[in-house]
Amino acid sequence: MHQRRITIVQPYLSHYRVPFFRRLAADLHKQLGAELVVAHSSPPPDAGEDRDRGSAELECAVRLVQHSWRIAGFPVHVRRLGDLPRRSDVVIVEQALHNLETFPLLAGEVWRKARGGSGPAVAMWGNGRTCDKEVGPLLQTAKRVLTRQAKWFFAYTAGGADHVAAQGFPRDRITVVRNATDTTALADARKRVTDEQVAEFSSRHGLVPGRTGLYLGRFHTTKRIPFLLEAVAHIVKRMPEFKLLVAGDGECRSLIEASAARGEGVVYLGPVHDERRALLGAASQLMLMPGMVGLCAVDSFALRTPVMTAAWAYRSPESAEYLDHGRNSLVVEGGPEEYAEAVVKTLRSPRLMTRLKGGCASDADRYTVEGMSARFTEGVAGLLEARFPITSSG
Repeated sequence: MHQRRITIVQPYLSHYRVPFFRRLAADLHKQLGAELVVAHSSPPPDAGEDRDRGSAELECAVRLVQHSWRIAGFPVHVRRLGDLPRRSDVVIVEQALHNLETFPLLAGEVWRKARGGSGPAVAMWGNGRTCDKEVGPLLQTAKRVLTRQAKWFFAYTAGGADHVAAQGFPRDRITVVRNATDTTALADARKRVTDEQVAEFSSRHGLVPGRTGLYLGRFHTTKRIPFLLEAVAHIVKRMPEFKLLVAGDGECRSLIEASAARGEGVVYLGPVHDERRALLGAASQLMLMPGMVGLCAVDSFALRTPVMTAAWAYRSPESAEYLDHGRNSLVVEGGPEEYAEAVVKTLRSPRLMTRLKGGCASDADRYTVEGMSARFTEGVAGLLEARFPITSSG
């Protein structure tokens, strides 16, 4: 009997996706008898410690050769897939215009719709819409047309699914996966952190109980690092004992390091991954994320460290749909000074902090890689049935 092969093409394999893909490989094998291949190119130069970690940790990963250019200022990439599409029953690609290998794959899907024939079913996964920058009408139209050629769409969130459906994609061929990190492992690690560990860590870094913030993630421009550092300066003026723990890496790293060197309330810890983040959450009261929040939203639930973000034009789907202002997080209007004032006010309000932490705890089990994998597997099953329907004889 032919074993189905499901190939997912990624720009690069980030370490935080490894638990999901590992679980998905197991679920696809158990539920559908299918094999998973994760084909990916090399990480960008600013990925820091993440550059080779993901590929080394995932058994079903396959490295691809990538070529990149800029056309009229727009970055484009093409990855050499070789015979992977021919050897796959399903190929799932990122919903993005800049991945040129997607176009011939979808052209083949269009040809099969019109004329029949063999070849893999081509699906997409992603946000459903561009969230981190302004997109002109021409690119919006191109993305809509490209997306509608896919056989199935795996949406990160319900809002993304609604957007894709509103653009004409069949609702019965959309799966909402609820994008997540390995929150189960992180929550378990958080429960194992002892008071003695927190006390030792706090003493080592000069932290005052109840006066500590946390930043986790890439130092990308969409994270608004200058805004964050300016806000910390205002917080320290109002609350001199405050410190911000910063864990991560990326293109704005020099700004973080310079602020930490000047003693401006920033403690830079370098990249911190996996369960090691649990101690940081235990030693912190709030997660300060004034820019794109992304999957830090679900990390904050697992850590019981509520996110405080800022209202601005670009909100990730996770921020918009997972965070509930006043219950499990806070969204602040205004600039760095208003943001700082809200942080200080919140830290000085035990009742509010208790409510926010309770909201995080109640939502921690809603977004997990186990649930994400189960929904993804269900979508793949539907896709396989739609592409290769079982017919009965007699």
